Amino acid sequence: MARDPIPDATRGAPGGAAPEKRGGVRSGLSSWLAARLDSFLSEELRTSPLVHARSRVMMAAACIMAPFTLLFLLAAPHSVTSASVGSVALLLYLGTLALTRRATSLTTPATLLCLGMSVAFIAGAFSLDGTTYASTHAVHMMLAALSVYLLGPRRGLFITLLLILGLGILRPLHHVEVSRGGVSPPDPFYWPMHLFASFALLGAWALSSFNGTERDEAQERLERTLDELRDNEGKLSSVFESTDDMLSSIDLQGRLLTANPALREMYRKRYGQELVLGQPLPIPMTPENIRLWEQRIVQAFSGQRMRFEEEYEAGAGHYVLDIRLSPIRGAGGRITGVTIVSRDITARKEAESRMGEMHRTLMDVSRQAGMAEIATGVLHNVGNTLNSINVSTGVLADTLRKSHVAGLARATSLMREHTTELGTFLTTDPQGQKLPAYLFALSQQLQEERDAMSQEVRALSQSVEHIKSIIGMQQKHARVAGSQEQLSIPQLIDEALRLHAISFERLGIAIERDYAQLAPILVDRHKLLQILVNLLSNARHALLESEQRDKRLTIRVQPSPEGKNLLIQVADNGQGIAPEHLPRMFTLGFTTKKTGHGFGLHMSALTATEMKGRLTCTSPGPGQGATFTLELPMKGP
Repeated sequence: MARDPIPDATRGAPGGAAPEKRGGVRSGLSSWLAARLDSFLSEELRTSPLVHARSRVMMAAACIMAPFTLLFLLAAPHSVTSASVGSVALLLYLGTLALTRRATSLTTPATLLCLGMSVAFIAGAFSLDGTTYASTHAVHMMLAALSVYLLGPRRGLFITLLLILGLGILRPLHHVEVSRGGVSPPDPFYWPMHLFASFALLGAWALSSFNGTERDEAQERLERTLDELRDNEGKLSSVFESTDDMLSSIDLQGRLLTANPALREMYRKRYGQELVLGQPLPIPMTPENIRLWEQRIVQAFSGQRMRFEEEYEAGAGHYVLDIRLSPIRGAGGRITGVTIVSRDITARKEAESRMGEMHRTLMDVSRQAGMAEIATGVLHNVGNTLNSINVSTGVLADTLRKSHVAGLARATSLMREHTTELGTFLTTDPQGQKLPAYLFALSQQLQEERDAMSQEVRALSQSVEHIKSIIGMQQKHARVAGSQEQLSIPQLIDEALRLHAISFERLGIAIERDYAQLAPILVDRHKLLQILVNLLSNARHALLESEQRDKRLTIRVQPSPEGKNLLIQVADNGQGIAPEHLPRMFTLGFTTKKTGHGFGLHMSALTATEMKGRLTCTSPGPGQGATFTLELPMKGP
């Protein structure tokens, strides 16, 4: 893929190559100190966002106090008591350092640290007995705040009360009773200052507790947010890694940033190479495709989403991808890249192609089946009409064979023999005297023969006309499918019924018509007739196999309740349909007939869909008949 022509907005920015030297030194020193402090922490303390920062502060305090206390024990002159107190504090500091390497919680090592510092502060105040206000020094407030920060408000209150007891009560009492022999210092602010120091320690605890509570709540919210983000990231990563779609993203220079396993596998399989992040996606394309992709990338960088299909050649074969481009928006809505989602739809395209061929084949087979059904009806009606013609021609032949025309020939021959004496022959000859009466009777018989033959000729002519009408109707129905014309639906239904009329009459099936007054609609005559013939044929089979004595077929034509569509219903009281068969009635290959092929109703449903309509079926159950409803748009497709 060619690189995107849009330049990087950050390219050539002054001073962007390296940070300031001072900031870099400070950042490096902080990182070094943080790494040294983290080396004292256990894995649990390092990985927990809520206690990691406090663990570092605790370790920093322990690392400062332990050497300072050790130096104090080694270098400063002190009494046995101060040495003992210093040793206890040092042990507590070292215990803090030791426990922190294995601790799963901050409570125990932080408690040791705060106790060690409390002992050291109180002992230090007692050791400075000559200093009147040693226990009121502001540095003691640091320990109250530190204990709340490390241990929380409740445990911090214990350390604070210990400081108040030792510094605000015991130390001034010790100074008065032991150093001054029970006499209070002359300074009137002595006891108020110690009382104020105690309140200051309590105030430091209160302020720290309030701030710590807010901080802990914020950290808990942050932790929950981080957990949700990690969970969402895990889900997104799972989708990214497991989806069959090929996912990738590129930056503003067209360099590949991410690629999921599906894309890597496809690329390795089709091109025999491994994808390399940070490089342009190397898909072989023609110059025309390269220019087209450059235009698409530019549009995606401008904020447009696109979806398209594209074919690629790989070796001896080709594949088709459904591709979607979506811009990636960073902070402030600025576009920072493009995601590319590709789906291999080669198999689907091949299946659609095969399905199209199968559909065309089924349409041809269905059309041939419909034509055969119509031809069967036509031939049946023509055959019955030919029977009438055969009867009429037989009657005419028999009448002609038995005709009395021969008697007329004999009478005329006798008259020709007596032409010269015709008057005498008719008046005196016995044969001549009978001739007028014979001619009169003969004329009556010939008249009757003529009337009978005229009636048979008329019947014969009607039969021939009926055959002509049947053939003409078949020729009209044999038009090329796809032509639209304004048709009266009841008239077309009657024409379809006439193709089955003889079989319905022979089976004793009563036909009921319920046609609403509707204007002609624009439909394809061939397709609609094909559906009607299939529905009538199915109704005839259902009634034939039914044990109903009163076999009845009802055809209704009416508008839909909303008035936008036309409903054609073919209902019978035949054998009905089982409930488990209803959802499969229009499935290809499904049939309940012993000699059925299972594509008549399927193709009728497809044809109805092509006409922007639909074909449905309902039945109360076996033995209770069925109703097929064809719904078509009033205004045509």
